[in-house]
Amino acid sequence: MPLTEQEFLVNLWRWKVGFPEQRVPTHAPPLQSLATTEWSKEFEQLMRNRLIVGAIRYGGIATPDDFDHIESAHKRLARYSDDGNTEHLVDVANLMMVEFVSGIHPKKHFHATDRGE
Repeated sequence: MPLTEQEFLVNLWRWKVGFPEQRVPTHAPPLQSLATTEWSKEFEQLMRNRLIVGAIRYGGIATPDDFDHIESAHKRLARYSDDGNTEHLVDVANLMMVEFVSGIHPKKHFHATDRGE
């Protein structure tokens, strides 16, 4: 499939400024296929298990608190970088979900963006 004019111009600009060209998919896989391949059921199960235990210990994800979820996530991501324990990644994901649901960031909002913005 040939490049669209926009894809061509983006790659032309990237070439001119020294960036590598972007690969352009020739076709998109069926959505049903993506729904099964672009998710980890094991990761989801580990997240749910930890959230259930957390709800028993500390309250559910919608329970307001003043805990700094973002700072804690940064620390756990640094621990993962050091030791490779994927438990930290599960914790980071859960901390981000709790921040999404009941976070206290003063500018908290959702605005979908893509590469064009």
